[in-house]
Amino acid sequence: MKTQSYELFKNASLETIVQTLADELKTRNESPFWADKVVPFSSAILSILIPLKEANLLFTPEGDHVDVLTPELFFMWNDFVSLKSLAFTIQKSNAAGTLLRTRIDSSLTKNYQSIDLKLLGDYLSRYTVNLEDEAQDFPISNYNLHQGVSNVIKSLL
Repeated sequence: MKTQSYELFKNASLETIVQTLADELKTRNESPFWADKVVPFSSAILSILIPLKEANLLFTPEGDHVDVLTPELFFMWNDFVSLKSLAFTIQKSNAAGTLLRTRIDSSLTKNYQSIDLKLLGDYLSRYTVNLEDEAQDFPISNYNLHQGVSNVIKSLL
């Protein structure tokens, strides 16, 4: 992974990271099919991870606290099942006013501020993820598609 990718994820805004990915897509002459998927997918994930980073509340899909947003952490959340879980974790945390479903020390989680789920919710709805019932599954074809999107993003970074 390029050193610049680590600095980008550590310090840049959502807009800068997404623009960097979009620019890389153009220089690689990727199919418009992938461009249509990569940018919204990355924006959806980062719309949650950036606010968590700013609040020092980043965590892995397993719930472990992480200090820095890295490309590896971003890729952990690229898994469609993990992304769905993230949406429900943030939804429940917003309702409770504290970060839930993690192993982060409660002295930190009580400082949780509500995070806007619009980008992530819109994205998941576009791929028929039920946002009312976490137990509802989504079509396996959507999971497979997003594995491909994740692979394209990895090639860009």
